[in-house]
Amino acid sequence: MHNFLFVCLGGALGSGARYLVGLWAENALGRGFPFGTLMVNTAGCFFLSFIMALFLSSQSLSPATRLFLTTGLMGGLTTYSTFNYETLKLVEGGSTGTALLYVAATLVACILCGLLGLFAGSRLASLVG
Repeated sequence: MHNFLFVCLGGALGSGARYLVGLWAENALGRGFPFGTLMVNTAGCFFLSFIMALFLSSQSLSPATRLFLTTGLMGGLTTYSTFNYETLKLVEGGSTGTALLYVAATLVACILCGLLGLFAGSRLASLVG
């Protein structure tokens, strides 16, 4: 039951953070491109990979902390469903080129951030433990 509560708490914090990043991105960067979703998804790819590499390499995080950070916080922060919806809305609105750019930017950035997170987490784990 404790693990369930850790996941729920992390999910609430991650969802709140996603909302705030979305608001900030819309105000700072405009509405023409879904920057907020791109930001949270790429950051989530980095941090999820980083946390898992650190945990799996050194066992430095308790299982409950890992669940809180990965399934909870990163699960609440990132969102494929919003990415899909925003892409479809761009296509529906006649912005097919922008939609393709968004898909490509998301895929490339998320893969690169995931690889960077794995590298950074593994590196930190080797230094710590």
